[in-house]
Amino acid sequence: MSTTWKQRPEGGGLFALGLIRGIARHGGRGVARLLLYPITVYFLLRRAPERRASRAWLGYVLERPATLWQVARHIHTFAATILDRVFLLSGQLKRFDVRVQGLDSLHDALIDGQGLLLFGSHLGSFEVLRVLSRERPDVKVRVVLDIGHNPAMSQLLDALNPEIAATVIDAGQSGPTIMLEIQQAIAEGAIVTLLVDRVQSGQAWLPVPFFARDAPLPVAPWLIASVLGVQVMLAFGLYRGGKRYDLVFEPFEVGVRATRAERPARLRALVGRYAARLEHHARQAPYNWFNFYDFWELPDALAHPHAQPDPTPAAVALAADPAAGHGQHDVAGRA
Repeated sequence: MSTTWKQRPEGGGLFALGLIRGIARHGGRGVARLLLYPITVYFLLRRAPERRASRAWLGYVLERPATLWQVARHIHTFAATILDRVFLLSGQLKRFDVRVQGLDSLHDALIDGQGLLLFGSHLGSFEVLRVLSRERPDVKVRVVLDIGHNPAMSQLLDALNPEIAATVIDAGQSGPTIMLEIQQAIAEGAIVTLLVDRVQSGQAWLPVPFFARDAPLPVAPWLIASVLGVQVMLAFGLYRGGKRYDLVFEPFEVGVRATRAERPARLRALVGRYAARLEHHARQAPYNWFNFYDFWELPDALAHPHAQPDPTPAAVALAADPAAGHGQHDVAGRA
C-alpha cells in the first residue's frame, strides 16, 4: 500500500527531537544548524528508502536524473524545517523572515465569526502557521493530530507550548467525536488545521492526476467539509533557505453543503482541484516535498474501495475514523 510511509521508522523519534531541542535551546539556532550537515550525511548513508524516494521524486519533478548533491539538498531542507519546528512551536517567530501571502483572504473568510478548515500538506513546514498567533491573536488554531501515532510530536508540544498541546483535536477518537469537536471549534470561530495529502490504511481514497500520473489522495477531509458545510482554505509554508519562509493562504471552497446524490461528484472535483494546487506549489518548491515514499503507489482497492465514496453518515464516521473498520486511525496524517 501507499501507506508504506507509515511503516518506516522515524529518524530518531523522541531521542532525536529531545537532542535537537536541547542543543537549540542552549546553543541557539546557528549552532544547531551545524548539526544538519552530519544529519544529512547520516540519511544519505543509512536511510536508503528515503534516499531512493528523494532521487525518484527529484528526477521526476525536475525532469532529469537527480544528482547526489540534489538529494542531499532535499534531505537538508527537510532537516532544517524539523529544527525550526522547535523555535516555531515555542513562539520564537521573530527569528524568522516569514512573508505572508493571501492574509486578506483569510481575514475575509473569518469575518462572520465562523471558523474554517485550513488544509495543509507535507510540502514545506506546517508549523510556520504559528505566525497566525502574531497576525491574528484573536483567532484560535486547533490542530487535528493522532496523539497515539505521534508520541514524539505530542511530547514536543507539551514541552514547548502546553497551550497549543491543550487545543489539539485527537484524531485517535471515534469518527463522530472528531466530527463533533471540529464542528464545535468552527462554530466558536477557530481555524481547524489538517494535513490532507496522505492516505491512511483503510481510508477511502480517489486517484487523481498529479504530475501526469494518478496518485491516491484521501477523501475523508473533503467529506468532513462537505457534510459540515464549512469554508476550506489551503495553506503552504514553503522554506526558502536561511531564515525565510513563504506562508501562502489560498481560498479554495465556500462552505456549501452537498446533497447525498451530489456528494460523490463533488468530492471528486474537490480532490482533483486540490491535487492541481499541490502540484503547482510542488513545482515551485520541489525540495520542500517531504513525502519520502512512492506517492503514486495506489492502495489496495480491496482494503477500501475508492470508486464510489459513500455519502451516508456512517461513511463520514468511517472516513474520519478508519479504526471503525480496519484498525488504523489518523485523520491528519503523520506530522
